[in-house]
Formats: sequence, C-alpha cells, structure tokens
Amino acid sequence: MTTDKKNASSRREFLQDSSKLAVVGAAAGSLLTPQLSIARSAHAFGTETIKIGLIGCGGRGTGASIQAMNTEGNVELLAMADAFQNRLEGSLGACKGKHNEKVRVPDERKFIGFDAYKRVLDSDIDMVILATPPGFRPLHFEAAIDAGKHVFMEKPVAVDAPGVRRVLKAGEVAKEKNLAVAVGLQRRHERAYRQVMEQLKDGAIGDLVYSRAYWNGAGVWVRPREEGQSELEYQMRNWYYFNWLCGDHITEQHIHNLDVINWLMDDYPVIAQGQGGRLVRTGIDHGQIYDHHLVEFTYPNGHKMYSHCRHQPECWNSVSEHVHGTKGYCNISAGRIFDSDGKEIYKANGSRGGHQQEHHDLFADIRNGIIPNEAEYGAKSTMTSIFGRLATYSGKELQWEDAINSEISLCDVDALADMKEQEPPVMPDEEGRYPIPRPGQTEGVIDWNPGRKRTKS
Repeated sequence: MTTDKKNASSRREFLQDSSKLAVVGAAAGSLLTPQLSIARSAHAFGTETIKIGLIGCGGRGTGASIQAMNTEGNVELLAMADAFQNRLEGSLGACKGKHNEKVRVPDERKFIGFDAYKRVLDSDIDMVILATPPGFRPLHFEAAIDAGKHVFMEKPVAVDAPGVRRVLKAGEVAKEKNLAVAVGLQRRHERAYRQVMEQLKDGAIGDLVYSRAYWNGAGVWVRPREEGQSELEYQMRNWYYFNWLCGDHITEQHIHNLDVINWLMDDYPVIAQGQGGRLVRTGIDHGQIYDHHLVEFTYPNGHKMYSHCRHQPECWNSVSEHVHGTKGYCNISAGRIFDSDGKEIYKANGSRGGHQQEHHDLFADIRNGIIPNEAEYGAKSTMTSIFGRLATYSGKELQWEDAINSEISLCDVDALADMKEQEPPVMPDEEGRYPIPRPGQTEGVIDWNPGRKRTKS
C-alpha cells in the first residue's frame, strides 16, 4: 500500500461516522439492559463463563485481556473498541495467538471511533477492560458503571482534578450496584510487596521518618507525525506527550511509586512543592510534557516523601521505593529490610508478576461473590501524581484541597466522544510547538490550563 493510500485509509478509520457505528452496534447480538446486567453482577460466577470486552487496544489493553483469559475458569473476549482499526486488528491477532479458543470477536463486535466504547458496553459482556489513553478514563468508567459492568481499568484513572472527582463519584455508584472495580496499580497485588508492607506496618524499622520514590529512565516511544494526519489523529497516536491524554509521565508512570508510599502511609499528601522542566527531550514530537520532575510531598503527620521521575538517556536509572525509619531502612521494591547498622534482617520471598496477579485476584473474587472496589485509592493516587505535576509546573507550594477541588479541565472528552469536536484541545503554534508551563510565571492550580488552545496565526 502506498503512503498516501495508507494515510487516507487511516483517516477514514479514525473518523468513521458515528451513525454507522450505531448500526453495527445494533447487530452485536444479544444485548443486556442495565438492570439485567446489574442483577447478574451481584452473584458469584463460580464455574460460569465470564464475558469481557476491551476498550483501548494498545499494548496494555492487549496484555490485560490476555492476562484476564489466563485466569482460572473460562473467560471469553467478546467485543473490542479502539479509535484505530489497525490497533484493534493487531490486538485481536495477539489475543488469538494466546487464547484462540477464548476469543469470540466477529466483525460485528469490532467497533471503531471515539464513541465505539458505547457499543462495547451495549454488548452482552460481564466485565470491561478500560485501557485507552487515560484522558478518556473518567468518561469510560462512568459509562461502564452506568451500564452495570464490572471494571478493570488501567492507571492513571484521570489527568485532571475534575476527572478524579468523576471517578470517585462513579466508584461510589459501583458500590451501590455491587460492581467490582479494579485499578492497574499492580504492586498492591504482588505478594512480595504485601509481605514487606506487613513488616513495615508492624514496626520493623520503627517510626517512619521519610521516604523516597523513583521512576528514572531513558523515556518511552515517540511516534512522529505522518503525512496527511489530522492534528487530532497525530496527538492520539503520539498520546504520551499531550497532557489532555497522558497527564505527563509523573502521572502516567510515576503513579506506581507514589501509590506505594500512599499505601505505606495509609494516607495521601496534603502539601506539594517541587521543580521540573525540559532539558533533553525538547523536540516538537515531545509535545508538552516535561522530562524531569522532583517533588517534596508532605503527609498529614509530617512525613516527607521525596519523589523523582526523569526521562533522560545516559543517566542514573531507578524504578523503586524506599523508606527510612528510626530503627533501620527498607528497599520496598526489593523487599529487603536493614537495621540501623546496615544488616539485612528481612527479605520477602513472595511472588512478583503483579500484572498477572491482579487479574488472578480479581477474577477469583468475582467467582466467589466478593466485590472489590479499588476506585478510591486509584483515584487518590492519580490525584497525588497530578498534585505533583501542578507543583512542578507552577513552581508553587500547593495544598491538596486546592488541587483536588480545582475546576481546570484539560479536555472536554465527552464532546470528542459524541463527535461534536474534531480538534484536540491544544494546537501547535506557527513553529509547530505546543504550550509548555513555565514555573514561577503561572499560578498552576488556580488559573492556568496547559491544555488551552493555541491556534496558528
């Protein structure tokens, strides 16, 4: 296929007419009313088949679907949705490669477009996996709970405070409807992490003095602009570098480490101040986000967490969490505890593999009639990462209550999903560059929206 034909095809796939999708959705087969779906969700599945749908067919969505089908008991994939046909087909092929007999996704249950999530939720499924870029997560989660579906959603669960509040509210509705909610913060399911957390909470290193959390590495993929792409398609395919889709890497990646410390503290920070910027990753294809953040978080009891995340090649790398106490030190991520003299006094021997374990735990719970709900800590650890980002972007010391109650929304994703908008919320200037926050020159939480449009002159 020539490049021009490929791009034309890509654009057609990306902006398919919503009315056509509605016709396809009607052909999806046996549909459940929300009431019937809710009633079905309230019992133990036992040996019954659990039917799942996938919304967001990238690498994590594909992996989560395979991991769901790896669990004990029969799990079948019935419906899939994505903004791009090629991503859906690639994901479908990968899922069939692992579980061909469990993948039952005919053409009439392949849905393409921004509103394709609605067709999956209309299908005869029991659970949905939400794995689109995180800017869409609050909308999709709310819709899934309204439709009466159990949910596994990837982290982070939002990119701004209004999105976090939306997830918290939908999480409460899920409790009322007896719907399971799992969030992809898999460290909480790793047995080694659980073992060391138990030791720390039992006082293995005495009182906790301060903690450190890192996600320092070389960075992730870049998908350069292709000829003929619309601005919206370009940003969607290169989503990691746009705040309305990703939330910056402190939110998309470093949330894992921040969540571990929140778990340790059984609480969330109330003050954040920090610094960050773009020193190495400064190209046009790097969109809006920073390549480093350093944040000092303060918890209600005065405990300090020092948070570092960096995307810079050829530097010191670490993805880990640590805590220091009055009687010793713990490398939480390694599961090792040392006394004040540096002698190792404990080493966890539990399993790792949290990505798979979280699905084993979720599906086992549902089969036994146990209804987990991880929405609150998923949302508040997401907010912790947003809190840190707002601190580095503004250069100000911020308060949690101001941050979580902020009305700054990075995108009206509902309008995009309903095809009322076909432009992204942020546009490049005449040089092709995007608005980037400047610490000390903005008010951060109060009046600066890093997703506001900047149009070409």
